[in-house]
Amino acid sequence: MCAAIAAPLLAQDPQAARQRAVSTRVSTPPVLDGRDADPAWREARPMRGFLQFQPRVDTAPAFDTEFRVTHDQDHLFVFVRMFDDHPDSVMHALARRDVRGPSDQVKVIIDSYGDRRSGYQFAVNPDGVKRDYSIANDSDEDDTWNGVWDVATAVDSLGWTAEFRIPFSQLRFQSGRNPVFGFGIWRDLERRLERSSWPSYRPDRAGLASQLGELAGLDGLAPVRNLEAVPYVVTRSVHVPSGSAFARGHETTIGGDLKLGLTSNVTVDATVNPDFGQVEADPSVVNLTAFEQFFSERRPFFLEGTSLYQFRLNCYIVVDCDTNEGLFYSRRIGRSPGLLGLYGDASTSNATPIAAAAKITGRTAGGLSFGVLDAVTGRVGGANEMTVEPRSNYTIASARQDYRGGEGSVSAILTRVDRSLDPATRPYLHEDATAGGLAWRHRFSERRFEFNAQVAASRIEGSPQAISRTQRNGVHFFQQPDDDLAVDTTRGSLSGHMAQVKLGKYAGGITRFETSLLRQSAGFDVNDVGFLRRADILDWSTWAALSFRQGRGIYRWAQLNANHAQHWNTSGDRLEHSWNANGHMGLNNNWDLHLGGTFGRLGGSMCDRCTRGGPLLRYSPGFFPWAGFNTDARRVVSGGMFGNLAYTDEGQTERVSVSPYVAIRPSTRLQLNVSTGFTRGTDQTQWLGNFVSGGALHHTFARLTHRTISASLRVNYTVTPDLTFEFYGQPFVATGRYDQVRELSDRPEADAYADRFRPFVPPADVPLAFRVLQLRTNAVWRWEYLPGSTLFVVWSQGRDGADERAEPHAIRDDYDALFRQRPNNTLLLKVAHWLSR
Repeated sequence: MCAAIAAPLLAQDPQAARQRAVSTRVSTPPVLDGRDADPAWREARPMRGFLQFQPRVDTAPAFDTEFRVTHDQDHLFVFVRMFDDHPDSVMHALARRDVRGPSDQVKVIIDSYGDRRSGYQFAVNPDGVKRDYSIANDSDEDDTWNGVWDVATAVDSLGWTAEFRIPFSQLRFQSGRNPVFGFGIWRDLERRLERSSWPSYRPDRAGLASQLGELAGLDGLAPVRNLEAVPYVVTRSVHVPSGSAFARGHETTIGGDLKLGLTSNVTVDATVNPDFGQVEADPSVVNLTAFEQFFSERRPFFLEGTSLYQFRLNCYIVVDCDTNEGLFYSRRIGRSPGLLGLYGDASTSNATPIAAAAKITGRTAGGLSFGVLDAVTGRVGGANEMTVEPRSNYTIASARQDYRGGEGSVSAILTRVDRSLDPATRPYLHEDATAGGLAWRHRFSERRFEFNAQVAASRIEGSPQAISRTQRNGVHFFQQPDDDLAVDTTRGSLSGHMAQVKLGKYAGGITRFETSLLRQSAGFDVNDVGFLRRADILDWSTWAALSFRQGRGIYRWAQLNANHAQHWNTSGDRLEHSWNANGHMGLNNNWDLHLGGTFGRLGGSMCDRCTRGGPLLRYSPGFFPWAGFNTDARRVVSGGMFGNLAYTDEGQTERVSVSPYVAIRPSTRLQLNVSTGFTRGTDQTQWLGNFVSGGALHHTFARLTHRTISASLRVNYTVTPDLTFEFYGQPFVATGRYDQVRELSDRPEADAYADRFRPFVPPADVPLAFRVLQLRTNAVWRWEYLPGSTLFVVWSQGRDGADERAEPHAIRDDYDALFRQRPNNTLLLKVAHWLSR
C-alpha cells in the first residue's frame, strides 16, 4: 500500500480568535516598483508578528517580516518586506512561471469568500518569478490555476521586498458592504530551510484556508462582472514518413478561450476549437497487465478549477490517495478514437477533436459550491470513411454544501456521455453512460477525527453486442468460471454500485490512523467518463502512523507508517492480504530518506484477473522492498535515487528497478535535469494468451525475461521570468523474451507453484519476443509578452519502432535501432492574446 507522508487535512477550531489585518483604501494607487516610497504605503498600517512553522513550530524566525495592505476600486495591493541581515545571501533562482527553484519566496494567501475552505495563493521569489494556486477543500492546492496579476521585487540593504497588485476581478467573493477576506502571508528563508507565517500556522493541525487570519477594511468593493477573452491563432507544419519519402502538411486554425464573471462569485469558462499543441506528450510505457494504463491530464482547460468535479474511487488513505480512479477522468474528452485499431488507417487522427467546451462554477454565501462542465467532441473518420469515434457530448455536474464552518460537507456529482452511433460503431461502443455519486464528510472531537461515507451508481446502455463485450473486458470478466457471475448476451444495459466508509484521526499529537471498508459490485463501470481499473471488489484497509512535524535532533520532520490490507471479490475469493511498513525522514542538511517494504499475497490470495477471464490462479507470497533518497536541492548539483525489488513465485520471479536522477544548476538561469530508469527481471508467471487447441481453451503463461531502459533530459533556460526555453527528451526501449511456456493445470489453486501448471506448446505464429522503441522530444519557447498574453514556438519529434527480435542484444544496439527510426516532426506557432474589460 502507498506510504502516507502528506500533511494531515484537518484545521483548528473555527471559533478560535483570528488575527486581523486592515486594508487602507487609497485614491491614488502605488506605482508597482518593489519600493514603499509611495504615499499609499505611508498611509497603510504596518503589520508584523510572524512565527516560524518549519523546522520549529511557533518560535521566532531568524529575521523579521513586515507587510502592509491597501486597495482601490479595482485592485488589492500588498507590500511585504523580508528583512535579512545578509542581503547578499538571499537565494535567487530564475525559472519559468509556476516553477519553484531553490530560492527565497514570499506568498500571499487570500480566502476571498471568507469560508475557511477555499482561496488563492500568489507567490514570488526575489527574481520576480511568479507562482499561483487555487485552494479547495481547505488544503487541496491546484497549481494549474493561472490568474492575471502583477508583482515587482527588489533587493536592498535591508533584505528584499515584494509589491503585489492583484485585481479583484481574479478573486471570487460575495458582494456586499465591507467584506472580510481570509488572509495570510508565508515567507521561505531558503538557506536556513525556514518557513514563517502570519498568522501562526500549525502543521499538526493541518488545513490551510481555515488557519488564515482576516483582512478587513475592504469598503466600497463593487460586484465584479469581468469579461476576459483569449483568442489564439495556431499554425502547424507536420513532416511525417510516407513510404520511402516524407509527407508534409500545413494547417492554420483559430480558436479561443472565454471567461465571464456573471457575478462576483459565479464564473463561466469556455473554449472553442481548443489547441493544446504546447503540451508535452505522454511518457512511454509497455503495459502487459489486464488493466488500462492511466495518463495524467496535461491540458490547461481541463486542469484549471476542476477540483470540484473530483469524486475519487478506491481511495483508502485520505492523506495520500493517488489511485487516480474516479467518476470523472477528463482524458476521456478528446480521447484516442475508440475504434482506431478496427477501422483506422495510417492517415486517421489519433486524437478526437474537441469542438467546444464550457464550465460554470460558483459559490454562494451559504457555502454551496456548484459546477457544470459540458464538452462536445467531433466525429473521426477512418478507412473508407468508417467511423472510428462518433460525435459525443459529455456532461459533468457537481455540487458541495459545507456546514459548521467547513467542518462537514455533503457533495453530489452526476456524469453522462451521449454518442451518435451508426451501424459500424453500435456493436462496439456504448450509446450512453450515466454515473452519479453522493459523499458525506464530517469532522469531530475538536476536528482531530474525520468520518467519510460515499455511494455511487452507474448505468451503461448499448446494443447487446456492446454490452456483452463490456461484460467480458478486464474491468468485469463475467465469463470467469470460479465466481457467481455469468455473461448475459441479451442485455442492453449494465448497472452497478459502490459504497465506502472511512474513519480516521488526522490531527492532534503524533498519532494518525485510518480504517476503510469498500465494496464495488461486479457491474459497476464508470469508464465512459471516469476511470476504473476493475470492479467486483471488497476491501478492508487500515493505516496507522507516527508523525513528527517538530524538528529535533538530526531531522526536520519524520513519519513512520504501517498498513494492512485485505481484498476479496464479491464472490468471496481472497485477492490480497498484505502488510506494509515504511518510514520517511527529512534531515537537517535537506536530504530526505525513504525506506519501506510489503509482504503481500499472503493467506492463500488468488488472482482473478491473471487468466484474463479464466479460472482463479493462486498467488505465491511475495516480498516487495523499496528505498530512496534525495540530496539538498539548493546545491549546484543535487540528485537522488529510488529502487524497488520484488521476490515472489517461490523465488522464480525477481525484479529490480532503479531510478537515479541528477539536477545541475550552473547558474540561476539554467537548469539541467537528467533522470534514468532501469528495470530488469524475470517474471515466471506472465500471461501469454488464451488459445483454442483440440477443442479446448488453454490459459497459457510463460517466463518473461525483460529489460526496460528509459531516460529523460530536461533543460530549462530563463531569459526573464516572462521569456523561457524548455527542452524535454525521453528515449525509451523495452525488450522481452518468453520461454518455459505452460498452461494452467487442473489445480491452479494448488499450494505448490509447480502444481499449478503443465507444459504447453503455443501456436507457431505466437511471437515469443518483443522490442519497443520510442523517442519523444519537445522544445518550447514561451514568451508572456503581456500579462495573460503568450507566444509559443514548439518543435516536437517522435520516433517509434517495434519488432520481435528474440536473440539477446546489447543496450547500445537497442539505442542505435531507436535513432535509426524515421522521425515525425511538428513545428507549431501559437499566439494567444488576453483581452479584458
